[in-house]
Amino acid sequence: MTGVAAPHEILATDDLSAYYGDHKAVGDVSIQFRRKAVTALIGPSGCGKTTLLRCLNRIHEVLHDARVTGRVLLDGNDIYATDMDPMRVRRRIGMVFQRPNPFPTLSILDNVLACGRRGLSREQKLQVAERALRAAALWDEVKDKLKTSPLRLSGGQQQRLCIARAIAAEPEVLLMDEPTASLDPIATAVIEELMSSLAKEFTIVAVTHNMQQAARVSEVTAFMLADETRIGRLIEVDDTSKLFTKPSDPRTEDYITGRFG
Repeated sequence: MTGVAAPHEILATDDLSAYYGDHKAVGDVSIQFRRKAVTALIGPSGCGKTTLLRCLNRIHEVLHDARVTGRVLLDGNDIYATDMDPMRVRRRIGMVFQRPNPFPTLSILDNVLACGRRGLSREQKLQVAERALRAAALWDEVKDKLKTSPLRLSGGQQQRLCIARAIAAEPEVLLMDEPTASLDPIATAVIEELMSSLAKEFTIVAVTHNMQQAARVSEVTAFMLADETRIGRLIEVDDTSKLFTKPSDPRTEDYITGRFG
């Protein structure tokens, strides 16, 4: 890898490994993420999908005794370089977690603005919030109750609020860690439709255990698997349509056909 992402790529890893103490959880992963596309990370539990995702915006390192080696390149620049500000990285690479996590003491409006730019006028704040809530397909449902608690919203609405909060920070990349795992089928369908819409503006990397979901929402799919030493490895990555119909590695075929996992 040259260290400079190709024009159609915005994010890439170069020989990336992640550790919890002495244990290597993810080993030697090199992958490039296509600009303004949805890439799904699939694989059985314990294969390192979420750990890899957390390495992509330096959230992994906040855990005790967690570290990485290798590089993560955002527009060709290593986000782990000593002169890179982790908070600035996380504004450029936002994250939506598995369970909705709105800030309970803040209003719906203040939740959206919590990670956005500072120093805005009230009118500018309202514009940012409306734009983010519209992008998250939530504006029409909350526009008359912006000052109320987010805990009054349904689980699906709370997850879209968290997506709006991430969008309001004006990132280039959105990381999603099983964003529909705790939602009912109706809310799941709304989030899936939203992901496809957001990919017109953002690069999305999403962990999912649901292979049908990966097939529905992603353009690219990456399959991970832990080896006999419990190190998560990238087995293959390809266009979703090809990986699900004609995978290159027999282990991928075994997984997607239900032989294990």
